[in-house]
Amino acid sequence: MLLTFYGVRGSIPSPSPHTVKYGGNTSCVHAELASGQDLVFDAGTGLRVAGQHLARKSGPVYIALTHQHWDHIQGYPFFAPIYQPERDIKVLTSAPSTHEVLCSLLEQMDGFNFPLKATDLPSRAECIFGHAQRFLAARGIDVQTQALNHPGGGSAYRLNDEGVSCAYVTDNELSPPQAPGTSYEEWVAFCQGVDVLIHDAQYTDADMPHKHGWGHSLIAQVRQLALDAEVGALVMFHHDPERTDGELDEIQRENERFFTGQRAPAASYCAREGQRLRLTPRPGSGTTRVEVC
Repeated sequence: MLLTFYGVRGSIPSPSPHTVKYGGNTSCVHAELASGQDLVFDAGTGLRVAGQHLARKSGPVYIALTHQHWDHIQGYPFFAPIYQPERDIKVLTSAPSTHEVLCSLLEQMDGFNFPLKATDLPSRAECIFGHAQRFLAARGIDVQTQALNHPGGGSAYRLNDEGVSCAYVTDNELSPPQAPGTSYEEWVAFCQGVDVLIHDAQYTDADMPHKHGWGHSLIAQVRQLALDAEVGALVMFHHDPERTDGELDEIQRENERFFTGQRAPAASYCAREGQRLRLTPRPGSGTTRVEVC
């Protein structure tokens, strides 16, 4: 499995001289499977650059949305494959369908909010509502889902592929003020032993209590989850738009100090645009090599 990070910010795009290193585009991660199939997590503004790569490939593209907030859908009108004749685009969302055909990605292309209408595109786009796990399983893609603790709801994904695994858990509050839809113990079980955990880590302790209940986790909570779930590598994701490169560098140094001497994770990263992680099983060892490439 090859993971490529195209958008790592949360809430709103944040281009700035102070965000050049880690990037300012919103959520988008591409997973290329051992079979060559393409699964994209979220369609934030990072999807534009992901599309430049995927337009050079053939075959269907599967886009798994965690939820339908703006920062997770705004890249879709600029996704090159949707302009390719007969290209299959399958959008998977946990949201129940209130329309026969349209979902949030397509609705924004209505001729008013965007100059083109989704119905005028030459590609074949389809929205699959509420059945991502079953739909992908029928195509040989093994995913599990878990309900996010986030205003409006949503889904996290665990992807298993030829002996390797990753969990994509963004816009998730590990300790919300109200009774959680998914408890901390359930998150530990969902992420248990995953080779790569990509988790929302938008807030610092200083952001609280003002932002408690906004649907995002504290960096300290995510570190603890990585320990408790014994993950192979941790990738902190969905950086706050106000977080500068220098501040993220310091968080990375704090991660390295915190995890020194711990049994897990073996590596930790603050996600940055363009970062690629290759997951390769080590034959006969039952372990996975996670390589930055």
